[in-house]
Amino acid sequence: MKKRLFPLLSGLAMLCLTPAAGRAQEFKEQIKKEFAVPNPAAEVLAIYNLNGSIRVEGYSGDKVLVDIDKRISADDSDGLAFGKHEFQLGYDQHGDSIIIYIAEPFDTRPHEWRRDDDWRQRDHNYDFNLDFVVRVPFGMNLHVSTVNHGDMLVQDVTGNLSVHNVNGPIAIRNARGATTARTINGNLTVNYVSAPNGPSDYYTLNGKLEVTYPANLSAICQYKSMNGAFYTDFDNAEPLPVSVIKNETHRSSGTVYKLNITKRVQIGNGGNLFKFETMNGNIYVKKQS
Repeated sequence: MKKRLFPLLSGLAMLCLTPAAGRAQEFKEQIKKEFAVPNPAAEVLAIYNLNGSIRVEGYSGDKVLVDIDKRISADDSDGLAFGKHEFQLGYDQHGDSIIIYIAEPFDTRPHEWRRDDDWRQRDHNYDFNLDFVVRVPFGMNLHVSTVNHGDMLVQDVTGNLSVHNVNGPIAIRNARGATTARTINGNLTVNYVSAPNGPSDYYTLNGKLEVTYPANLSAICQYKSMNGAFYTDFDNAEPLPVSVIKNETHRSSGTVYKLNITKRVQIGNGGNLFKFETMNGNIYVKKQS
């Protein structure tokens, strides 16, 4: 495979009293939820996790099927009892949205975020973890996120995708829709059955960024990396002229101008804009073999 390099200038409960790593006691619960989806292509599933993994897989049904492995751990029985009582999940289904989120001890919905910064210093301290396994109709749109202790996997979902992680990798397989995928510490890998039907955005701060498209791709690829390079094996890729964007900021001491240099590559006849950014890792735009 020839590489071209263009240098560079996102249920059932069980109490377990055996010691867990770093914790004295642990409570586990398996939660199952089911949501009817009359028009999957017009609806979105949002999951706002904090600690734990999320795996979403498309299937040919008309319901969202959710399995959650919940785990609460604490140093002592009082802390565990308090965590079991306080910790709550929230489920909302209205309009075109199904939303699953942490409701207590704080609300993880983006526009409802509230958090007591001192919650870990309370008399009763505990930790929690949620691992999601979800099946959705093929054409459903997704907005899913987690922060700690979990990988993100989305596969066989053809709707639009918004997938976010912080301390872990993201893998997206057999996608079709416009995509926003961002993580901070982890690799980001995406594979498409057909080219995304709209502009898409891919970002990892510390990791490899690899996206594979069908061989007939036509798009504009905009890329940025501080300590990495841009690679592609599309033989019809051509560098475009560098563009410079000037941003103006007014301060008491005067006006400050910041120049952003944008580097782009056209593949095929051009088309939708795909943005790629990383700081410490290479960017690979690959052609399906």
